Amino acid sequence: MEAAEFNFLLATDSYKITHYKQYPPGVSKVYSYFECRRKKGSPFNEVVFFGLQYLLKKYLTGPVVTEEKIQEAKLFYQMHFRQAVFDEEGWRKILEKHDGRLPIRIKAVPEGRIVPRGNVLFTVENTDPSFYWLTNYIETMLVQMWYPITVATISREFKKILAKHLKATTGSLEGLDFRLHDFGYRGVSSQESAALGGAAHLVNFCSTDTVAGVLMAQRYYGCPMAGFSIPAAEHSTIISWGRNREKDAFERLLDQFSSGPVAVVSDSYNIFNACKHIWGDKLKERVMERSEDSCLVIRPDSGDPAETLIEVMRILEECFGCSLNSVGFKVLPSYLRIIQGDGIDLRSVNQILEKLSDKGWSAENVVFGCGSALLQKLNRDTLSCAFKCSYVETNGKGMDVYKQPVTDPSKRSKRGRLSLRRNSDGFLETVESGAGKPEEDLLVTVFENGCLMQNYTLEEIRKNARLQDDEPTPISHNQEPLNQRIINGVH
Repeated sequence: MEAAEFNFLLATDSYKITHYKQYPPGVSKVYSYFECRRKKGSPFNEVVFFGLQYLLKKYLTGPVVTEEKIQEAKLFYQMHFRQAVFDEEGWRKILEKHDGRLPIRIKAVPEGRIVPRGNVLFTVENTDPSFYWLTNYIETMLVQMWYPITVATISREFKKILAKHLKATTGSLEGLDFRLHDFGYRGVSSQESAALGGAAHLVNFCSTDTVAGVLMAQRYYGCPMAGFSIPAAEHSTIISWGRNREKDAFERLLDQFSSGPVAVVSDSYNIFNACKHIWGDKLKERVMERSEDSCLVIRPDSGDPAETLIEVMRILEECFGCSLNSVGFKVLPSYLRIIQGDGIDLRSVNQILEKLSDKGWSAENVVFGCGSALLQKLNRDTLSCAFKCSYVETNGKGMDVYKQPVTDPSKRSKRGRLSLRRNSDGFLETVESGAGKPEEDLLVTVFENGCLMQNYTLEEIRKNARLQDDEPTPISHNQEPLNQRIINGVH
């Protein structure tokens, strides 16, 4: 559903319908911002900004207010509140004065940028003084940015862990972009979640089975093909042959996909028997015939991931042999690899790779698939995402505003107009109270008066999000030194 069809007037929390009546008389400007607040003890010190362009293109760009939508909203809210609280006059003025386009300005960090928590990510303000109430009316929709930001952040933390182990056990980062495969399509709550989450993962990797994410990257971020997959078996295509014909099921896959990689789930009955007696004996010659570009990828899918992988690798080494790479770690033959997609999250993938390394195995032997831990086991509190008003103008006079709950100092909000700059030490910091210099501000106008002002490509976003040398992993880094580098506003 595009902006022309979507009724934006109905896309807010119910109570916001009444807020135009609640601001002080004479208010002409409401200015708010979005951030991922810092939280002591969180494994995430920084976030990947991603997804706003999709939301703007799909829901807010162009003439989004029409007479038909006003009437639909009027009827709905009359029934919903059982009284006339809908601002029909205000919305009609937007239609008449602005041709149905939203008189709003949004400034944001360029998509893909890595920003320490506790800093402003985007700001929102009305551009017409008559529509001060519109700024926070759209909070409900804009705060849903928490989801792609959180997925992109978690995906990048996976990448840090994989890069650390790959570098340590191979001496290079070759193939890093294909080391984490998105298995999360079926585990999310909707098609749109799959699209947003799947695309967020593709900021960091090129490997996915979540088609919706690839299509979103194609349509909204100008990438013809953002993610790739290979032929692979599921349990139904194996067990449909019957327990006594597992070897025939495996051989069928080798026949049908004789060129290019193919992944075969092999734990339908006994993963260790399958590796030793079917792959390592009855089909051994067929496996060895395959080239590096057409390797067999064996998939365990049950049991303790680390212990199962170690035993599978021991069996495969016994059957097929192995070699030592340039840094002295064991590598299976190039025609044979493993994918582990069961029980994978940030902690387990690190533990698995540490145990494999302890046994002398290189990280290049295995790739990972991740589903719910990547796209679903998260919420708005994972990164403490919040949208708050920080500045208003009343009767021509500006005022910095904020909240400061006595019961929770961590929820203190920022004051005044905000900018984001890089300080003399090279770290990003938020400048509050309008004290920032425009020429230093890293926030860019991305939306103004119904028009999209920037159009980022996935290629640009990936460059912004790429790993830097010696980045700490979420398992090993210490939060406090990083927090000390973040100046959370200039007072």
